[in-house]
Amino acid sequence: MSRFPPNSRYSPQRFDPCKPQAVSDVLDRTDAFAALRAGVEQVAALQRDLAKLLPDYLASNVEPGFIKDGVLALFAPHNALAARLRHIEPRLLADLQQRGWAIDVLKIRVRPQPMKEPAPVKQARMSAAGASALHELAETLAPSPLQEALAKMAARHQAKGQKK
Repeated sequence: MSRFPPNSRYSPQRFDPCKPQAVSDVLDRTDAFAALRAGVEQVAALQRDLAKLLPDYLASNVEPGFIKDGVLALFAPHNALAARLRHIEPRLLADLQQRGWAIDVLKIRVRPQPMKEPAPVKQARMSAAGASALHELAETLAPSPLQEALAKMAARHQAKGQKK
């Protein structure tokens, strides 16, 4: 006797929890996910069409919402992209309708993205031998901006090496 109901699409032979699975396979397992799958497929198809219709800088930043009562919400990460979308809204609406989408109105919304952590400040490290070689090179050069910069760099790295 199987522990899975006969109307379930689950098949013990094809399910392996250790292997990655496609979202479509997961959504196919039960009928309860049918509406969710339809929505996911609709958004994916809409994203593909938007990628073809929008310039690259917009297509990579704009996210479509669901179509509800002929209204499609497009989400931009900031006001500048939302303003650009509003400029091309009539053409985009006509192009989407021509591709068969049942859309009467586009609503452009701003959905701010979370702030990305700034890149860490680079901390150049130089060995004591490297710093002394740089210092020797600076002493052999004639007075110039290059000579001053090398002397400053050598002094900074020699001071760091002595602190440790």
